[in-house]
Amino acid sequence: MKDTALQLVLRAGWVVKGVLILLLFFSVVSWAIIFFKQRYFSRANKETDQFLRAYRTGRDPKAIYQSTRSFTLSPIANVFKAVYMDEAHKEKSEIKRLLRRYEALESAKLEKYLNFLATTGSTTPFIGLFGTVWGIMNSFESIGASGAASLAVVAPGIAEALIATAAGLAAAIPAVIAYNYYLSMARRMIIEMEDFSEELLDFFTKESS
Repeated sequence: MKDTALQLVLRAGWVVKGVLILLLFFSVVSWAIIFFKQRYFSRANKETDQFLRAYRTGRDPKAIYQSTRSFTLSPIANVFKAVYMDEAHKEKSEIKRLLRRYEALESAKLEKYLNFLATTGSTTPFIGLFGTVWGIMNSFESIGASGAASLAVVAPGIAEALIATAAGLAAAIPAVIAYNYYLSMARRMIIEMEDFSEELLDFFTKESS
């Protein structure tokens, strides 16, 4: 009877099992980040569209702030609200400094947790490969101890070891795809925010003059 993948995992050595547990941790956290960022970017884009409509239809800063104060994820809205609430802005240079500061904070929010996806994509294949190498070493030690080297003896042990490589790739591939996708989304929103900040600079400069 052919062994199932679960049976192969349960029969594997403790090092291989430890590798699989570590890979499972990376995979679970990566998928949690993937779903979180999808929801985050979807809501951020929606709030940005709503904020821009409010900004284009009304030029009164207080009215814009009141109508968009509930927005928490849109980087453009957050930059506007942060500068508006800062009572210290008077000169153009000071407004520009505030804009750059809040742009950096919002950029960090957009890219938050993406480093974990990058780490998962770059390290889990090697972690899986380590588990595979270790498992194959144990298989050959068992072969040497038993003195039998037929395919029937070698195949189960190698199959157990190769599961670690498969698990490493299963964790890495979604993480790499998601990292590239969300990083491109974050960069696009950062560019939009930086472009809009130039408009906000003129807007707040006129208001303070």
